[in-house]
Amino acid sequence: MCDDHHGDGRGDGNDRGDASDRDGGTGRGERGERDGAGKGLGRRALFVTSAAAALTLGSVTFGSSGAAADGDQETRTIRGTLPTGSPDFVYLPVEVPAGVRELKVAYSYDRPSVPAGTAGNALDIGVFDERGTDLGGQGFRGWSGGARTEFFIRADEATPGYVPGPVRPGTWHIALGPYTVAPQGLPYEITITLTYGAPGERVKPVYPPERARGRGRAWYRGDCHLHSWYSDGRRTPAEIAALARAAGLDFINSSEHNTQSAHAHWAEHAGEDLLILLGEEVTTRNGHVVALGMDPGTFVDWRYRARDNRFGAFARQIRRAGGLVVPAHPHATCVGCNWKFGFGEADVVEVWNGGYSPEDEVALADWDGMLVASVREGRGWIPAMGNSDAHRDPDPVGRPQTVVLADDLTRDAVQDGLRAGRSYVAESKDVSVAFTASGARGEHAGIGERLKVDRDTPVTVRLEATGAPGCLIRFVTDQGVLFTSPALPDSGTGSAEWRTTASYAAYVRAEVRHPPVIPGFPGPMAAFTNPIFLGRRQRPTGG
Repeated sequence: MCDDHHGDGRGDGNDRGDASDRDGGTGRGERGERDGAGKGLGRRALFVTSAAAALTLGSVTFGSSGAAADGDQETRTIRGTLPTGSPDFVYLPVEVPAGVRELKVAYSYDRPSVPAGTAGNALDIGVFDERGTDLGGQGFRGWSGGARTEFFIRADEATPGYVPGPVRPGTWHIALGPYTVAPQGLPYEITITLTYGAPGERVKPVYPPERARGRGRAWYRGDCHLHSWYSDGRRTPAEIAALARAAGLDFINSSEHNTQSAHAHWAEHAGEDLLILLGEEVTTRNGHVVALGMDPGTFVDWRYRARDNRFGAFARQIRRAGGLVVPAHPHATCVGCNWKFGFGEADVVEVWNGGYSPEDEVALADWDGMLVASVREGRGWIPAMGNSDAHRDPDPVGRPQTVVLADDLTRDAVQDGLRAGRSYVAESKDVSVAFTASGARGEHAGIGERLKVDRDTPVTVRLEATGAPGCLIRFVTDQGVLFTSPALPDSGTGSAEWRTTASYAAYVRAEVRHPPVIPGFPGPMAAFTNPIFLGRRQRPTGG
């Protein structure tokens, strides 16, 4: 269930539309305010970034810090209106003098009533330091999307979503993201407060280990799409870790929207029983991608669209940082959530996101079509996974969860299993499946593998399920659904077998479905597997 819509995910918009749900007020300081620097287009200069057109506003300047005493504050307030058709990003340059201990920014904007079916106002915010706003994020210091109305940065601490560090002198940029603009325009107000004084001591980040105790080669359960209060979630890392353990998970992945700021806050919550991977949900205007299991501290930029032809470079950055590229909720219907970059760079695709929905059903069908194309064209295939995308209560962590066969409970081993498709997706820890294919001469293959048999050799596929009372087992091939079992008993434990050949089925995957809710349509998913391929032809490496 990806949650919000502009810069944070998707949902009902409650976290964005009401300032009382956010973190603060205007934050005006002691030395007065300045009005009008953002009014009208005349004061703006249009420039082209390395990714797309953007607007830059007239710069905000502060007095010399030479006479400032420790703890003195200086404040400027900027007001303006963004019109419909504004570019994706608007930058407000802020000239920061020497001697600043803390930068604080608060903002607000009007939310006028609009007719049904018309987009209202939604404005994201973040900041880049004196190193600049170039694509790639060298100067990136934080992003909160629409989840907060204010933030601060200083050497020893920062608002969740932002990266602590010295407030060095130079031109900083407040980044605004007018996600949607009402026909009336988007009036905004930004208040910047500088606090002077000696900087605090910078804290050296500590990151979670890349291995947990594990059980050797075994099936491990994970949820790799989760949000804490370091982006638009409402849970702390401690709360998420506790919920993950209660959900029977062995590993999780930190995936905050457009920021790596949470990476340094997970170490104390890892343990011998819980592997914590570090990543990001790269939330572009043309779809979201989970960067799964990157090197600590890695930031991946999101300021581009499909038409900019930039995604490939950032997908390669994710891989160089040791991560997997996972398009998230590819058929989500919220603005900016639907995946438009193609799947040529994907290592895995998130087919099931949160509570099983029609969007997931479409994603499953699209993924199955990609499997058919991979067989037809003799190329690699993309495995599927499922994650909760949990943000806050009552969002359940670990519903669904991906169960992966890994050589051990380590970052590399889990990623290897996911990349190879040795995995299935289950709605909870209560559901388990075992799916195999065997040939007449003792050949054997499991999920994500190939059963090497001649085209006309009889093949038996078998699924054993537990924790699925009343559910139906289905076997799906490149021809479609070719077998459906009777309902499993009330115990939830049962099995099904089906016989075929490689000439009849290029692959077989299994589904465990709840009884239909609407006659003629399949019921909600309880579990599904990645495929087992049949036949002697070796497939190329997927991804």
